[in-house]
Amino acid sequence: MDARTNVGLATLEADLERGRFRAGVAGGRWEMVRSQWPHVFIEITDRVGRRICVRFDCAGYPERPPQGTPWDLVASGQLPASRWPRGGRVSQVFNPGWQNGSALYIPCDRVSIEGHANWRTEFPWLIWNPARGIIQYVEALYEILQSHELVVSAS
Repeated sequence: MDARTNVGLATLEADLERGRFRAGVAGGRWEMVRSQWPHVFIEITDRVGRRICVRFDCAGYPERPPQGTPWDLVASGQLPASRWPRGGRVSQVFNPGWQNGSALYIPCDRVSIEGHANWRTEFPWLIWNPARGIIQYVEALYEILQSHELVVSAS
């Protein structure tokens, strides 16, 4: 590992130990389930208690935003589109048609911010802030997954 990678990994590990992230874990809102640099796998709880795993690619962290995609831990691959959260604005963020599902459609995502200069003024609180770290992205997804627009199915 080079020095930049070491700093990114150390910063990510410190961010995962910060009080705000740990409070979310203690409250059952999310949990870091695996770390395999440059990826970290975090399960985020939706409004009915289901856990959605998101794989965050943290290469370049914290200067570069992470890139998130829903993940199937058992199959060790991207979550099939049929199992992505959906409904209203949930489907806007969790859109398997966007970038072939490799990125979530949200301003704090490394891939999705590209080509969306308008987001900087429309959603300034969601633009990646390295000082806030990964908690910014995780909290944004948690808030989306709490939406009453979330479709709850019997699957």
